[in-house]
Amino acid sequence: MGNIVGIDLGTTFSAIAKLDDTGRPEIIDNSEGKNVTPSVVEFVSESSFLVGDAAKSQIGYADENIAHEVKRSMGSSKIEYEYFGQKHTPTSISALILKKLREDAEKVYGDISSAVVTVPANFANEAREATQKAAEMAGLKVDFIINEPTAAALAYAFQSGKELTGNFIIYDLGGGTFDCTVAKISGKDIDILTSEGVSKLGGKDFDHEIIKIISKKYKEQSGEDLDLAEFNSNHAEDLKKRLTTREKVSARVSGEVIPITREEFNNAISNLILQTELAIETALNRLQLNKTDITDVILVGGSTRIPAVQESIIRVFDKEPKIFGNPDESVALGAAIYAAYKSDTKNLNPLQKQAISKLSMSEAAPHYFGTLTMGDSDAGILEKQNSIIISKDEKIPCSITESYYTLNDNQKIVKCTVTQSSVEESDPNFVTIIWEGQLEIQGGRPAGQEIKVTYSYTEDGKMRASFLDVVSGNSKEIDLSIKDDNDENEAEIDINQFKVE
Repeated sequence: MGNIVGIDLGTTFSAIAKLDDTGRPEIIDNSEGKNVTPSVVEFVSESSFLVGDAAKSQIGYADENIAHEVKRSMGSSKIEYEYFGQKHTPTSISALILKKLREDAEKVYGDISSAVVTVPANFANEAREATQKAAEMAGLKVDFIINEPTAAALAYAFQSGKELTGNFIIYDLGGGTFDCTVAKISGKDIDILTSEGVSKLGGKDFDHEIIKIISKKYKEQSGEDLDLAEFNSNHAEDLKKRLTTREKVSARVSGEVIPITREEFNNAISNLILQTELAIETALNRLQLNKTDITDVILVGGSTRIPAVQESIIRVFDKEPKIFGNPDESVALGAAIYAAYKSDTKNLNPLQKQAISKLSMSEAAPHYFGTLTMGDSDAGILEKQNSIIISKDEKIPCSITESYYTLNDNQKIVKCTVTQSSVEESDPNFVTIIWEGQLEIQGGRPAGQEIKVTYSYTEDGKMRASFLDVVSGNSKEIDLSIKDDNDENEAEIDINQFKVE
């Protein structure tokens, strides 16, 4: 019987976890004995690579062979990296990180039969697809994708040691992304109400602000520009961590001693923190909830250790946020619980079955999904419009059908599109087309022929769409979890040819 694991594939750190024999979630240490693995890859040769602390230590010294922060670019087919003559994408690099996690876990526990992998709640469909693709390339069978704050909420409810009741905000600020999720929790019954976030906001952005401060002061003191080989993101991260417990720290750069205060750091990141506050406000407004309706704010992700972040929550909610366990581990632990929850019970021992027996979860659609149609504008002019089919926060799983009608006599083709947006948007210029094709229909018929469009968002986090000509029965069905294009780069890369050093 293979092991079932949960994996947090993070911007800066990644972690893997499983349910132990007693039914408790536990982190699986990597081969270096660490609970988390830096999401950094160093290509050593054409066929070997390093992942983790060894690779991270080379940032600023061997940057031409190092890939990091690739999670921020997941789903983009336009971003490529080249190492030793081979082209890589964020997907293939993420696959190498996952390969390292899988192999380290299998050294201790044996074969991994399946995995649940987490993604930010605000991840677009393309990024979700890319994450699943990366896991498959790494030799993992992925049955489910789960949102990171949802996993964290599950870990909190599962491990809190008390019966929880109320509305909780999962404040997830990691290395590269921010998510705010509102969950209604009653015991081990978890209902995700909504999520809001910022796709590129996290610890790395705070590090960059420190680099800017040090760069400016170094210029003032030395008259020279800062050499990033002398002061890189690793140095900035170290200063950031020290500023969590000290009011003032110093950096030594090329013989210069450069001080930085917590107040300076707080001022530099104030606009970034403001973005998290605005995301919270948006989420609450969507639900028509007041801040007083929130029972507790749960902190997830390493960047929540920053004092200014915690002070922001106190200022907004007039209460102290809750920290349980290690914020770096929460998402992976929740993913492990979810993996057991969704697995075949024959793969679980009696204690594991008992641990998850009272668990109940409902997820919400992370985006609006629609299709492009022709309709009358406010001015009475026929124009292209975006018609919403699945609304954000629709309970998952769901299947919704809408009817549309042909415009022209003797029409033989219907253009089919699937759109995605973070807000309810009718203007086609402000939505993303995630798939387009065409449906052949029988000609010789008058305008007004019914075309039924059905969108399904499945429990495993995948979108499916169908376009049906009602009279003829001709249909076009699309599984949006499988990409038919932009996969050329990944297809050229055999992850198995790469060996972890």
